[in-house]
Amino acid sequence: MQQGLYKVEMQSRHGTRRGVLYVYDGKMMGGNSAFAFIGSYVEPSRGNTLVDISTVRHNEDPNFQPLFKSDRIDLKLRGRRQGDQYNFEGEAVQLPGVPFSWVMTPISEEAAPPIVATRRGVRNGLYSIHIRMLDGVDGGNTGVILLNDGLMRGGDGFFDYVGTYTGADGRWKGELVNHEHTPSEGARAVFGGHEVGIGFSGTYTDEGAIAEATALVGKRSIRFNAVMKRLADA
Repeated sequence: MQQGLYKVEMQSRHGTRRGVLYVYDGKMMGGNSAFAFIGSYVEPSRGNTLVDISTVRHNEDPNFQPLFKSDRIDLKLRGRRQGDQYNFEGEAVQLPGVPFSWVMTPISEEAAPPIVATRRGVRNGLYSIHIRMLDGVDGGNTGVILLNDGLMRGGDGFFDYVGTYTGADGRWKGELVNHEHTPSEGARAVFGGHEVGIGFSGTYTDEGAIAEATALVGKRSIRFNAVMKRLADA
């Protein structure tokens, strides 16, 4: 499979969901506002890809319901590339006989700032990220973000993040670009319709990180706090 960031669209007879997924070195990591996706893939023959991937809830908000009525699902999928997309079909181990489809569409990473060589600081892994706006601005958001040797990739069902970071001795900083990969229908409307540049700094431990960030939305600067919790090693 082509390494990179993808929008993922999932469908079963129970409904549809979206998220983002970063593919690299035989691994797949991503998620959306409530669930992380953690898995791997192999290509046993030319043009065929087998995927094993699991969902893990990271946001207890009851407004976000799981696609299969369970917070933990293990999926086994088979698929292939069709044009720019990868199309998969399969089922959940916990619900045999219920068909499931998974379509991956690449997201451009051209806006990402270049990675700066640095000694390892922040622990590589997939993290949940919970955002709270500051200065009286209403709103917030949750999603997932992968940190891997200076590379940041993540998002949710409407937005994707591409960025870089450096860190050492418990402090870190970086920059990223927030882009709307699917019309947000009013969700986090302050960022909707914009490609938003964000700079941040904060502290980290082995289990998570916090940051204070400033987003430039048009000519307006908006501050927010972000709290991150490590969900899995990269």
